[in-house]
Amino acid sequence: MTVGIVGAGQLGRMLALAGYPLGLDFLFIDRSADSPGGQVAPILCGDLAAPRLLAKLARQCDVVTFDWENVPVTALQPLVRTTRVYPPLRALAAAQDRLSEKRLFEKLAIPTTRFAPVDSLRQLQKAVAGIGLPGVLKTRRLGYDGKGQFVLRTSADIERAWTAVGAAPCLYENLVRFDHEVSVIGVRARDGEIAIYPLNCNVHRDGILRLTRAPFGAPALTRRANAALRRVLQHFNYVGVLTIEFFVQDGELIANEIAPRVHNSGHWTIEGAVTSQFENHLRAIVGLPLGSTSARGHSAMINLIGTLPAPGDALSRAGVHWHDYGKSARPGRKLGHITVVAEAAAQRDRIARALLKVVDRETWVSFR
Repeated sequence: MTVGIVGAGQLGRMLALAGYPLGLDFLFIDRSADSPGGQVAPILCGDLAAPRLLAKLARQCDVVTFDWENVPVTALQPLVRTTRVYPPLRALAAAQDRLSEKRLFEKLAIPTTRFAPVDSLRQLQKAVAGIGLPGVLKTRRLGYDGKGQFVLRTSADIERAWTAVGAAPCLYENLVRFDHEVSVIGVRARDGEIAIYPLNCNVHRDGILRLTRAPFGAPALTRRANAALRRVLQHFNYVGVLTIEFFVQDGELIANEIAPRVHNSGHWTIEGAVTSQFENHLRAIVGLPLGSTSARGHSAMINLIGTLPAPGDALSRAGVHWHDYGKSARPGRKLGHITVVAEAAAQRDRIARALLKVVDRETWVSFR
């Protein structure tokens, strides 16, 4: 069976690496033959939304998925007539528009921020008056890793924020002063079976994930996060892996966004869970039974951003695993990650602190 993947970034690469032991083959579409997925499978080179390339992918593959949620839904819709496409495009469409996401959370009774759509400077002024300051102005589309966002702290920021986001369709929401950021990752199979991974606790800086630790020992939060995730999975009749990111404020969950794909905060599952998120995504979309999502001890994942240090120091430590995506160095670019797996949370945290001190001192300073 051949799986087509739209996008050949590191997520696609890790999907293919997880799928070969299952006897699967892979074919990518990507703009560049030098993308990480090209190290492990052939690439059809061209625009990810090119109708001819997508039609060719559909003809050659038994099922199509994606490693990037900003592929236009209208470009993928014709593929449904000739092959299976998972996750469902309704879920992809919702994730591509922050306003649709917020309305989804409201519909499913999942707590989220106070928000208002903003399409003009006048509407932004009205939204700030109604919701208050501080707040965040976000473009409705194409924002990820902190892009397309502007924090407003005083009324003097209103015009500056509107100019900064390019006067695009936006969403304004209250700024959440959170205690933690967490994410819940789950998978739903074609027959409706659902499996959910332990809750992750995440640290972001400059809008980019820097550190994930799991399991996050908060049983009440885990139950509520799992219930919210199940509602979203069932709402879309979903197939594949889906993530919800939350803020935690005073012990309560506030939903931030969904990701209809394998997720950066789930990279620890490659070594730290019985079945990785990548393998379970593939199991779901090709019709295989799901694997166990149980943790193998306590894990941490550290993103390697901008520069890639020599691996020797990290790999000299027990329980440490190194992932190099084969990318050229560039500021703000995700080049790889390190996973730590230990028997106890304290042991995991001690190793993670030592690694952060070498590879990401700013995150190391704020580690708690």
